[in-house]
Amino acid sequence: MTLSRRHLLAGGTLGAGAGAVAGGLGVASLRAAPAPPDTAADFGTATVAYHGPRQSGVTTEPPAHAAFVAFTLPAGTDRRALGRMMRLLSDDAARLTRGEPALGDTDAELAVLPARLTVTFGFGPGLYRAAGVKSPVTDLPAFRVDRLGPQWSGGDLLLQICAEDPLTVTHAQRMLIKDARPFAAVRWVQRGFRRSPGVQRTGFTQRNVLGQLDGTANPTGAVLDAAVWRPDGSTTLVLRRIRAEIEKWDLLSVGDKENAVGRRMISGAPLSGTNEHDEPDFAALDGSGLPSMPEHAHVTRAHVTEPALKILRRPYNYDEAPNAAGQPDSGLIFAAYQADIVRQYLPIQQRLAEKDLLNEWITPIGSAVFAIPPGCAASGWVGEEVLS
Repeated sequence: MTLSRRHLLAGGTLGAGAGAVAGGLGVASLRAAPAPPDTAADFGTATVAYHGPRQSGVTTEPPAHAAFVAFTLPAGTDRRALGRMMRLLSDDAARLTRGEPALGDTDAELAVLPARLTVTFGFGPGLYRAAGVKSPVTDLPAFRVDRLGPQWSGGDLLLQICAEDPLTVTHAQRMLIKDARPFAAVRWVQRGFRRSPGVQRTGFTQRNVLGQLDGTANPTGAVLDAAVWRPDGSTTLVLRRIRAEIEKWDLLSVGDKENAVGRRMISGAPLSGTNEHDEPDFAALDGSGLPSMPEHAHVTRAHVTEPALKILRRPYNYDEAPNAAGQPDSGLIFAAYQADIVRQYLPIQQRLAEKDLLNEWITPIGSAVFAIPPGCAASGWVGEEVLS
């Protein structure tokens, strides 16, 4: 049976066996229009500038593949050691993003296709403590929905490595881990993916492993700059690993999924609207006189009206090997960029943790926070303002 809207609006839980098998949509309606060929773009040799007042890889259009690599600093690390590490990492990152091999690269042929490679550095609270400097970020408070594991949480230094080609990401990851090895130990690595260029027309919103359009409400233009960047060119990152309870999700009808999310699964339109980018109308009523946008739907809980309080979602999907019973291990590497975590991210996350219907089918299993320092000039290195 399909759950009633009134039950949803009352905050009732949608159990694993409550929904019917998804139906009501023909296969033909799910087929996207074929993407036109793009012969002008050569993604293999395409580059993204590494040097500049802001680090790339934040507001840059996200490439198809990503690796997030966190490191732990050994006891006794000081500012001088951190400076040496960042000089080396920053120099090799600049080379690799230009399609040049890293210093001492024994597989230089793997570096010649940068495929829009970006390398973005994040500093965790522990790095600032080691440097003897006050940290601009602190760990998130505990949320009741969290089931965090240490293998996916924390970190003193982060490398976000993104490119259109997974081999490019793999090679850059290997070279940069070699650089960091004398100074820090790998804490965790998370690999993610999005749809590749050409699969959909430019401008389409990406889907996550639950089939939802993900990132519809992202800020753009001047609103994006004000919400993400600080005057000095820095920003902050919240990275959350969110497991999708896909087998429970699969038991729901399309209507139940839409009520939990607050958007149409096919178009991404809010339940109060027609098109994906229609602003949700929380006062609108449906044909039965109930609010079109359920009070506890994900979109309702996450909605932000003040432009300065928006966040930039830059998520990647992950899909690991199924367990012995064949159950999937998939989900989202949720990367949220904002100028101020306390003002922007925390209020949204607190509302979601309290009453988001989608919590029935997603579980946060990892969490980390990082300050993203400003970019650097060609003669400089990332982090020099903090570590010089």
